[in-house]
Amino acid sequence: HPNNSVNEQTKMRLNTAATLILLQSSVLTTLVTGFTTSSSSRSSIATTPLSVAIAAAEDATAVSSGSNSSGPGLDEFTIRHKLTFRELQRECRSLGLEVTGNTAALRARLIGAVYGSSSAGNTVSDVDDSASTTATSNGVKKLTGVSFIDESDSDFDRKYLIDTIMDKCSRGHWKSATRKLKQLQNRFLTQAVDTDEEIQTVYATVLEACSKDRLHGARAAEPARKVMEEMVDRGFPVSKSVANDCVMNCVGIGPGGTHDGFGGIDPALAMLHALETSCVKDGSAEAEGLTTPLDVDAYARVVEGLCREGAVDEAILMLRAMVVDHSFTPTLNAFASASAAAIKAEANESVLQVMSLAKAAGYELDSVASAEAGRLLLADGVIAAERMDNLALGLRLLTAAQKAEGCLPDRGDDLVASSSRASQRACTLIHRRAIDKAIEDNNWKLSVRLLELMPERSLTPATSCWRKVVNMCAKAEKSRKATDLLLKWVEEAKDGKIEKPPLNVFNTVINVCEICGEEELTLLVLDAMKKTIDTDGNIITFNIALKRLAKQGNTQGCEGIIMGMLQAGIEPSIVSYTTAIAACVNAGDPALAEEWLRRLRMRQAKANFHTYNTALAACLEKKDIESTKIGSRIAAQMMEDVGVEMESGYKGSAEFNSAIPDTYTKKLVLELNKQLRDNWRSGEIDMREAKSTVRVPLMKIVDFDRTEAAKQIKKAKEEKAAKKRTLDEDEQAERALDDESEIEYNTVRRTMEV
Repeated sequence: HPNNSVNEQTKMRLNTAATLILLQSSVLTTLVTGFTTSSSSRSSIATTPLSVAIAAAEDATAVSSGSNSSGPGLDEFTIRHKLTFRELQRECRSLGLEVTGNTAALRARLIGAVYGSSSAGNTVSDVDDSASTTATSNGVKKLTGVSFIDESDSDFDRKYLIDTIMDKCSRGHWKSATRKLKQLQNRFLTQAVDTDEEIQTVYATVLEACSKDRLHGARAAEPARKVMEEMVDRGFPVSKSVANDCVMNCVGIGPGGTHDGFGGIDPALAMLHALETSCVKDGSAEAEGLTTPLDVDAYARVVEGLCREGAVDEAILMLRAMVVDHSFTPTLNAFASASAAAIKAEANESVLQVMSLAKAAGYELDSVASAEAGRLLLADGVIAAERMDNLALGLRLLTAAQKAEGCLPDRGDDLVASSSRASQRACTLIHRRAIDKAIEDNNWKLSVRLLELMPERSLTPATSCWRKVVNMCAKAEKSRKATDLLLKWVEEAKDGKIEKPPLNVFNTVINVCEICGEEELTLLVLDAMKKTIDTDGNIITFNIALKRLAKQGNTQGCEGIIMGMLQAGIEPSIVSYTTAIAACVNAGDPALAEEWLRRLRMRQAKANFHTYNTALAACLEKKDIESTKIGSRIAAQMMEDVGVEMESGYKGSAEFNSAIPDTYTKKLVLELNKQLRDNWRSGEIDMREAKSTVRVPLMKIVDFDRTEAAKQIKKAKEEKAAKKRTLDEDEQAERALDDESEIEYNTVRRTMEV
């Protein structure tokens, strides 16, 4: 019917006009979002021109911001649009507010605390009310005499928006889709329609459109975050695959975990929090024991992003949540990233926490070195152990790496030690300190094992390490092991890896071979010395001959050796003279011992307490009064040297350059006193004469421990013993020389044992 056609056209035009009026009022209301008006002001806005309304909105916004200037340096715009998820949490925490909830909840809570409840309640629903009020008071004149019957679809606009959103999503227009979804949410969605499956599908489709192409280069990260949080708030299900893609693709390698300024760690953390909240709300998930819809890779991506940002504590907390709360087994890469970040931040305790979490996740230290990430984790543990001076832990980690299979043709500990310059340095220092500790504990086996392990782990032992271990074996009278180490040292020196062994080391090994009666080893070491030092004869070879003659008591042979040294231009050492005096002990010739002391003084050589002890021992063989008198004169010379030394001081080591009596000196003098008593009892000397002359120097040595000088010397020795663990390189070299001298004098003392 023609009238029906006209009526349909009239209805269409009226519907179009009504829609335009609603849109105009909606736009006008949107411009004043955030500004709460009274009912009278709302009606005035409806009849005010657009430009005047905009100006009024700007004035109202200025007044509103000015009235809230007393807040803690935060304006409402900053809170709504600039603060990230973690920044919102920090601000809430600083104000003593709860830090739970999604981004919108945190913002509302913060705005409410800073600006009061009225500003916090200025939500989108207020804008919708304003829009409906404006639409009903638009000033349109009512027509009289005409009746209207509304036969249009009341859900037309809602369905039209839904169709538009779905069309945009199908075309991949995620920006338009998210804007239309916001319009749909502001105009039509209420809690009453939360269970509408069609709306759930719309949200899921928009979120999926945002997640395409790695969140469109992370540009869709923020819209995806908002959609996901809204879905969780409304109780809508979120696809696990889409959720994992969104979280993983949020995190990049740029500052703050961004991709060219988009995305970042904060949107990923906000999504992660929302998704974990969804599991708490979902009864079925709780029944199944699910704590998160995300998989381990999504969490690992966030952990790696936090590590790149340097947020070590947050990364470790997330690792702990993965292992403890969600029963995940993170990849070794996640643990290695956390440990590397902790090493960079010098948080050594955090490295140990990461390793503990790795062990709690099911990884075994003895097998993780099979993977590169596991080796990096162990290397970080070694670096932390070295910084904490935890030698046992560092060596334990390297041993665990050594046991790992699947590293062939290399060894796991070798790969760990050479994984970086920092790890190589840490491994070298740990072995060096462990060798020092083993030597301090007189554990020669451990010191040898540690030295042998260093080349196997691509570590180069320093010359001081070789020297200390060789001396340790020599002190323990392990001639074969000392010789073996010395020959290995010579081979390393030929390859140019370290310096050649010094003469003193060859001398030390030769001495221990002589003590142990290993003549073949002595010849082997002498041959190696000639090839290494490029010499046929030196003081070491002369001293070897002296010691062998002294053991036989051949004083003439010893004198001939020393004369030969002087003729060859080699100045005899104090050890050479002491060895010649030792020959007098075995020959029972105290007069010749005293003569050697006189010759020594003529050569401007300074006798030490080892020399005087050897000479005093020579006076105990014949036990006659002449021997006792010679011993008294030697004691007087010794105390004279002690007096000079106390006035001027001594140079070098107190153990081998000083004439100050030791306990062995006191023992020898007590024997001489006993011998003197036997002499006056046998009538060889008058008792009063003996006490007033011969006995006086002997008693000075006996009473020396009670003098103030002896107390000062004892205090100095105690301070030196307490300083053992803090020696610098020069002091360590001096100690090595002391050890070598001690071995040499032990050899001299052995020559007096018949």
